[in-house]
Amino acid sequence: MRLEELVAAVEGEILVRGDHPDVRIQSAFAADLLSDVLSLSQAGTSTTLITGMVNPQVMRVAEILGIAIVIVVRGKVPPPSMVDYAEELGIPLVATPKGMFETCGLMYKHGVAPGEIHPVHDTRERP
Repeated sequence: MRLEELVAAVEGEILVRGDHPDVRIQSAFAADLLSDVLSLSQAGTSTTLITGMVNPQVMRVAEILGIAIVIVVRGKVPPPSMVDYAEELGIPLVATPKGMFETCGLMYKHGVAPGEIHPVHDTRERP
């Protein structure tokens, strides 16, 4: 799936086109906690981050992980600082009125695979 196809599928709006709008999206990950986003084991140039968070730190994490596209859900409007940072980084930023669950479902329906995450290890002591 390419950026234009993604925008059509989620009825979104491109806020920042980015440096590589022709990137092919192969996987996606959805989270509102940056610690969960950082648990991605195979983020990279074909992974999309779907989030309801609207702050510049989201773009910083996307940069660190090499995320291809960030989608902001639930009709949220990113502040200018987030949009400016996305522009500076060259990472496409998309906004959609759809909820996170529906956005994930639409992308999955169009062939986007779930992003892989690191397994969570149980650190509780056993009796």
